[in-house]
Amino acid sequence: MKRHLKTICRWSLHWGAALLLSSTTLPAMAASNNDPDWPCIQRKVPELSLGQVWNGPELPETAGDWAKDSRISDLVKTVAARRTPIAEAQKEIRAFADSLPADKREPQLMMLARGLFDHLNAERSHVISGIARYAHRQLDLAAWLRKEGSELDALRAKPDADPDEIERRTDQLTWETRLFDERVHSLTAVCEVPTLIEQRLYQLSKTVSDALAEK
Repeated sequence: MKRHLKTICRWSLHWGAALLLSSTTLPAMAASNNDPDWPCIQRKVPELSLGQVWNGPELPETAGDWAKDSRISDLVKTVAARRTPIAEAQKEIRAFADSLPADKREPQLMMLARGLFDHLNAERSHVISGIARYAHRQLDLAAWLRKEGSELDALRAKPDADPDEIERRTDQLTWETRLFDERVHSLTAVCEVPTLIEQRLYQLSKTVSDALAEK
């Protein structure tokens, strides 16, 4: 138990020591990590800018009306979903582009590009907020484990301590420590999700820009 408590102390003071795995973010998306409570090795970039993922022509203001077009809105939801394989999503985009009449191709694809950015950027920001909440819960649990471990050690040192209370609190501390460890390992995987969303957005945006260039 003391070994676990030492691990908890180190983890709560140094996030990186518990997070050994990471994935590389796109270079254009890197930013200084100015949040001391951010638990991920991946740098924290709360929101992306369109220029980081879009290399096509400048999008007009009218592209922001993408949600009013049911066909584009439905396509955004379909291809943005991570359950949709990226190759299938790119195929859907190309099929959509090929179905458009010449006079509609550019404005519709620009709306699609804006829709993909708005949708996936919002999803990514939501995930980052969730990671922050997750991390703060871990810090709270780490503080409780340290406190409970110290109190339990003091209780064991008392000659008149209640054996049943010691057993109950030891079982609870063991359980909560196991939960803490499992959440540390889960956090490593969760930290990769924003990067996966960035990569998907970049790939889908490139597919749209390539389709625009083929007009």
